[in-house]
Amino acid sequence: MKKYLLMLVSLALIVTLTACGGKTGGSEKGFVGIAMPTKSSERWVHDGENMVKEFEDLGYKTVLQYAEDVVENQISQIENMITQGVDILVIASIDGEALTTVLEQADAEGIQVIAYDRLIKGTEHVTYYATFDNFQVGVLQGQYIEEALDLKNEDGPFNIELFGGSPDDNNAYFFYDGAMSILQPYIDEGKLIVKSGQMGMDKVSTLRWDAAQAQSRMENLLSTHYTDEEVDAILSPYDGISIGVISALKNIGYKELPVVTGQDAELASIKSIVAGEQTSTVFKDTRELAKKAVEMVSAVLEGEEAEVNDTETYDNGKKVVPSYLLEPVLVDIDNYKEVIIEGGYYTEDEVQ
Repeated sequence: MKKYLLMLVSLALIVTLTACGGKTGGSEKGFVGIAMPTKSSERWVHDGENMVKEFEDLGYKTVLQYAEDVVENQISQIENMITQGVDILVIASIDGEALTTVLEQADAEGIQVIAYDRLIKGTEHVTYYATFDNFQVGVLQGQYIEEALDLKNEDGPFNIELFGGSPDDNNAYFFYDGAMSILQPYIDEGKLIVKSGQMGMDKVSTLRWDAAQAQSRMENLLSTHYTDEEVDAILSPYDGISIGVISALKNIGYKELPVVTGQDAELASIKSIVAGEQTSTVFKDTRELAKKAVEMVSAVLEGEEAEVNDTETYDNGKKVVPSYLLEPVLVDIDNYKEVIIEGGYYTEDEVQ
């Protein structure tokens, strides 16, 4: 009888251990930790939701957390994910240089890391990077201003002011450099005039991509440099900044708004484009980026190499991180229906 009971206990223990599956957190395929920066930007909400759906459809267990743009929160959340026993981490960092220590902890537990949309810097412990062609994002923004003002044919001069993204986000420099690769020759030629003289990311950056900060800066620029003239174009790298800039322009009395670029195709900005205010945005289909991150995770957990298409561009200071770059798409009043509505990103009712 004792032998029979011991055998039953042993069998139960084996079944329990098998079900636990080591670090898979009860999931047959694996346990994925997803660390997103904030819910204040709707694109990150979409990113997180899209990834959870893709992972869970394939049988992965997930934990998704948002740090509300507080670096310490994100570090604590990642530490918690490590403690929970995730098999792999997907991280869209708040500060790309602040995660070195926590990623050493992950590496010590055998947990690999996929950098999501924002490059994680200063560490060897990043396996892959899934993002968009960020330099091309800036190129599209610069080209839109070039075409809207017909800079190839018009003598000008036209007044322009420049806004950059958050200085702790590596992507912000790619956006700015891409745009300036188009705009700088016209500035040098004198067709474009930056009346404030504020150029370079050290002067034009917007910490945490904050709309209120952008609005305040735009109001200061207008009251200081545009009392007798109007601004013809605003280089804005992100829709939240664009909305802040437009608010400043409207508050000061602009009836006919200048060219204002953007990025992320956030609903407020698509509505603004439809209303004839913001002139363009750069659409980055986060559904496709989520799929790419899932493919990378699956490859890593199955001991395979993930598909990449860039092994040169993204040097994080410790290594060149193998990357997959998706193509961004310029959206304005002429093609928003085709790209955004017909593409199923928003409905016609949502954008009105």
